[in-house]
Amino acid sequence: MRYVSTRGQAPVLNFEQAMLSGLARDGGLYLPETIPAFAGLEQLDGLSYEEVAFRVVRPFTGDSFSDDELRGAIDRAYARISHDARAPLVQLAPGHHLLELFHGPTLAFKDFAMQLIAQLFQIALARSGQRITIVGATSGDTGSAAIEAFRGIDNVDVFIMYPHGRVSEVQRRQMTTPPAANVHALAVTGHFDDCQARLKDLFNDHAFRDGVGLAGVNSINWARVVAQIVYYFTATASLGMRPTDFCVPTGNFGDIFAGSIARQMGLPIRRLIVATNQNDILHRALSSGEYRMGAVEPSISPSMDIQVSSNFERALYLAYGQDAGAIRQLMEELKQGGFAISQGALEALREQYASGRVSEEETLDTIRAMRERTGEILCPHSAVGVAVAERHLEPGVPMVTLATAHPAKFPDAVERAIGVRPGLPPHMADLFDLPERLTRVENDVDALKSLILERRTA
Repeated sequence: MRYVSTRGQAPVLNFEQAMLSGLARDGGLYLPETIPAFAGLEQLDGLSYEEVAFRVVRPFTGDSFSDDELRGAIDRAYARISHDARAPLVQLAPGHHLLELFHGPTLAFKDFAMQLIAQLFQIALARSGQRITIVGATSGDTGSAAIEAFRGIDNVDVFIMYPHGRVSEVQRRQMTTPPAANVHALAVTGHFDDCQARLKDLFNDHAFRDGVGLAGVNSINWARVVAQIVYYFTATASLGMRPTDFCVPTGNFGDIFAGSIARQMGLPIRRLIVATNQNDILHRALSSGEYRMGAVEPSISPSMDIQVSSNFERALYLAYGQDAGAIRQLMEELKQGGFAISQGALEALREQYASGRVSEEETLDTIRAMRERTGEILCPHSAVGVAVAERHLEPGVPMVTLATAHPAKFPDAVERAIGVRPGLPPHMADLFDLPERLTRVENDVDALKSLILERRTA
């Protein structure tokens, strides 16, 4: 299995190399040269999540990991997901199901990918003896999932940038309370797009990148996307492998892009529906054909407060017929504020994705309505997904909305909607009693480099 950059000017890598690299050296994102077809869809019903994960992930790893190594990594990763089904389906209404992806250690869907790639990183680093420095940017959930997955791991230093004052208190404390010496939470002045831009700056400084052994675990990392493909398969299998619609609360586009790969593998997904809050660049792009950045507006669904969705580059690459030159041109135009999507590419994207936008009041109304009608308490991101999904329901077609986080991660928003403050699960009951450890950093790449060089283990 060979991996190529969306911008066409980086070395072709195998799975392990692409995983450890994260961002390609030309600034692009890695994708497999070809998407493998999945054989045996009718055999998945009733299998454990772990077995489905092995069958789905295995074709992408090539010769990088043996069957035993991959099975062991999967078993260790998902032993930390508390629900026996790992990703259970809950029925909200006739034909509408909620895919609960918040039963991991940090209560968010990011655990499904981060726990697995931490295990794969360990195997690869133990073989090579290499030491790496992971730097990530987060709008809330990626950072806590990465710190939880990699804390205490040999040969790895972890630095997570998050926008100061723009994540929930639970999200922040999940990043700042782990005591492991190899993890560092960096509160950056600005918003998530600033953090993501500085992350790309670090990767694009090849001397720094090579000097510290830089690796990335954001959804720019292909291994993250691969791990997220799995629950599309388990959900569709649970519904009898019928053509199914999926609605995905979307910020950086990685989770919904995983669904598009699942469909290319042969899974009978009918529609993939992008659900956005008021930071709706993706909905605007799919509606108008213009991908133009606006100001990031803070919201009650902060993990979606993004105006530059990195994984959309992968979708554009496929929509433009894998024309890396076209993607390089678009990314240059993005530096000036945005670009127009060609008519052919826009039609290709619209064949893959529908979209919708939800206001703050609609989000709160959805949390309230779901509590009254079903007893289910939604986090604000999941509520955005449910609200958009309800506009797209069609008789006879199952709809699955991805519930991306536990409501206890966003207690202020939930309490505002229903007057009840959701409690944390027992394993996190002492979160507000633990001391925090964080470093304030300006939105400056040189300041970040200095801090990383100072704090990393040589």
